[in-house]
Amino acid sequence: MTRLRLLAGPDLSLGAEPLHSHVQRLGPPPVGRPALIGALEHSGLRGRGGAGFPVAAKWRAVAQRGGAPALVVNGAEGEPQSLKDRVLMGTRPHLVLDGALLAARTLRAADVAIYVGEHHHAAHAAMAAALAERPEPELRRARIVPAPARYVAGESSAAVHFLNEYVATPTSRPPSPHAAGVGGEPTLVQNVETLAHVALIARYGAEWFRAAGRGGAAGTVLLTAAGAVRSPGVLEVEAGTTAGEVLELCGGVLGTPRAVLVGGYFGRWINASEAFGVRLDGGPGLGCGVVGVISTAACGVCETARIMAYLAGESSAQCGPCFFGLRAISDACARIAARGTNPDDLERLSRWSNEVRGRGACRHPDGAVLFLQSALQTFAAEFAAHPAHWRSHVTAVQSA
Repeated sequence: MTRLRLLAGPDLSLGAEPLHSHVQRLGPPPVGRPALIGALEHSGLRGRGGAGFPVAAKWRAVAQRGGAPALVVNGAEGEPQSLKDRVLMGTRPHLVLDGALLAARTLRAADVAIYVGEHHHAAHAAMAAALAERPEPELRRARIVPAPARYVAGESSAAVHFLNEYVATPTSRPPSPHAAGVGGEPTLVQNVETLAHVALIARYGAEWFRAAGRGGAAGTVLLTAAGAVRSPGVLEVEAGTTAGEVLELCGGVLGTPRAVLVGGYFGRWINASEAFGVRLDGGPGLGCGVVGVISTAACGVCETARIMAYLAGESSAQCGPCFFGLRAISDACARIAARGTNPDDLERLSRWSNEVRGRGACRHPDGAVLFLQSALQTFAAEFAAHPAHWRSHVTAVQSA
């Protein structure tokens, strides 16, 4: 079993680790410096917020712009099944703040915003209390901003848009946040787990970080095990650990597994027979770090319809492919779930998922239809011969 890194220290049930315990355990935060970007590059650290983008490249892009950069510490975590970021903020807030301090100092950031999901009350309280304990000027100036409870609110351009104009919708037109973000200044938007890794890399070095990881993957990852598992929740494993090993650590699956959703609602369904061997390497395929299981007792078609209804409802309504396209796709999924299979809706789902992809004003419709396409493949037999289900299933789909 991997030795804990991010979650090392006092038992998580005790809540937020205070500053004196954090410093006694890890020592004071290192001084941020431009050389840290090179260490991050050598470490191979990729962002843990979903896109899996190389961290050093993001930092360098902001640093090269000059000006008075801004930093957004992203703890929005709008994915319904994901808990990892709020657990990290609620138990190890000073590790996140160490990473934020290093980023602010390295990039000479004049503005630091800590963006926390508005309903993540324990995480918000822990971060606020931790911030009040910190003596560093960069953190004394930082502010905590509640992120709207929207699926898209944590996307980097949506976070910047909200901080600038109080509207948490993604923007697709240039310039990107690294060029002109908060207040028009170059802006680094970085997930809280990523910043916690930065704090440890700055202390122990790139080689230490790479010492964990399998099959070429580097470091550890935080995951949320959800669905039909005996002990759902957040755990830390080596990058490259298989989904099957993760589920074993959670006590195994309840019932007979049918499929695994890797990466959350913008992830992909995988047949259980294949999913157990999938390596969770910290790259873009891991998404938000959710490993969700459904058993053969559950209905893959109804679960897909429920999630599609949610994603359609989370549209920013900025373009037709998202607002009208996802709604039409969701309605077709709901009809199949409620009334049973019909060839017309199956054909529409296949055609519309291809037509919507790549045409949206942001990445929301792309993520939704990629999820749907994985469902159509994984649950092909169920979609092809789905019976009309009970009213309870219909109500669940309609209320998603």
